[in-house]
Amino acid sequence: MELAFIPSPSRGVLHLGPVPLRGYAFCIIIGVFVAVWLGNKRWVARGGRPGTVADIAVWAVPFGLIGGRLYHVITDYQLYFSEGRDWVDAFKIWEGGLGIWGAIAFGAVGAWIGARRRGVPMPAYADAVAPGIALAQAIGRWGNWFNQELYGKATDLPWAVEITSTADGRVPGTYHPTFLYESLWCIGVALLVIWADRRFKLGHGRAFALYVAAYCVGRFWTEYLRVDDAHHILGLRLNNWTALFVFLLAVLYIVLSARKRPGREAVVEPGAESVAGDTGSAAGKDAKDSENDADDAEKSDASGATAAPEDPSGADEADAADDAKDAEGVTNGADSAKKG
Repeated sequence: MELAFIPSPSRGVLHLGPVPLRGYAFCIIIGVFVAVWLGNKRWVARGGRPGTVADIAVWAVPFGLIGGRLYHVITDYQLYFSEGRDWVDAFKIWEGGLGIWGAIAFGAVGAWIGARRRGVPMPAYADAVAPGIALAQAIGRWGNWFNQELYGKATDLPWAVEITSTADGRVPGTYHPTFLYESLWCIGVALLVIWADRRFKLGHGRAFALYVAAYCVGRFWTEYLRVDDAHHILGLRLNNWTALFVFLLAVLYIVLSARKRPGREAVVEPGAESVAGDTGSAAGKDAKDSENDADDAEKSDASGATAAPEDPSGADEADAADDAKDAEGVTNGADSAKKG
């Protein structure tokens, strides 16, 4: 008897009149906003301009959604193209089914296009958005909870998720909540990348590679717990092999990049530093003009104060000289009169 478990929502969609509001879509949208918000903060801190992350995300997000859906449809084609299935369902992305491998690969292509249009180095942009992508995945995984999908093996642990749906062969019961495990792991990955980036000043795409490698480790063991249908190679699920392969590539990139291009980019967005410099120059010019005005005013006051006492004294001396001459003239006139 289960003493506790995580209940699944009774339905994954709410209808606002004729408009369906799907929990899966909400989780993806919220994740995108969080990724752009955090990426923008990190980009500005690195010396980039505000808004650049969002501008490039306009290219990256649609490409990522298309790539994620393509990967899912290709690797699970039997869900859409086998007997009794409707191929039109392959376009119903709101019903779930996004492969992170395809989303990252195609999203990188879209980001590359956007970065070239802005004249931004792609590795620096990838480093800035890496923790945000991990958080977006953490939020997006709860969309699987709304759809009652991608759970693990049966368990009676207190944090088991209860599955009530019988669609697509589901058996009601309590199972490992692999969506929760992966969500918590992605939060840890985001914190790891932020810490490592601050501690080691990662640059040239190494922060992004660290995110990829760390995510692959967690994805390997959560994938191993899942019981949904998947293709197997040598006893391992296809996504296990993908995680292993991508992990090795990420580690190899970190090692080679650190040797070839150590340190971090000095400039992540050409022109951003000149804007800051122009602002500083203008402020400095204003300050200098104000200082000159103050000096002129001080000099004017000083000259005025010096000239004021001199003018009255000079006038008094001139008047005294005139009075003396007049007095002398009067005296001489009187003497002449006496003699005459």
